[in-house]
Amino acid sequence: MDKLKKPTKTKLKRGDMVAVIAGKDAGKEGRILSIDRKSNRIIVEGLNIMTKHQKPNRSNQTGGITRVEAPINASNVMYLHKDKPTRLGYKLETTEKNGKTVTTKKRYAKSTGEIID
Repeated sequence: MDKLKKPTKTKLKRGDMVAVIAGKDAGKEGRILSIDRKSNRIIVEGLNIMTKHQKPNRSNQTGGITRVEAPINASNVMYLHKDKPTRLGYKLETTEKNGKTVTTKKRYAKSTGEIID
């Protein structure tokens, strides 16, 4: 029987700067373009470039060989905080709004303890 894959809980978001820590692009940095939480893969701008053979179509009149970014496993990248790779965590922050206490979950860098967003 096939087991259903559950979406993973990655703390990364689209637009975050990350450093690749494993694989052929190890040591390189880039911005996250998209995240697939079901398969735990991310696409990083300018990294893991693959060639793709495309037939001519309406959007690509000439066709030919194009270069596209391929997905990387999310466990192979780390968030960049002040140009250093760091782990991410969550902190609960309580604030008062109109007499009510509101608790929000904020991401923070574990290396420095600073809140990111």
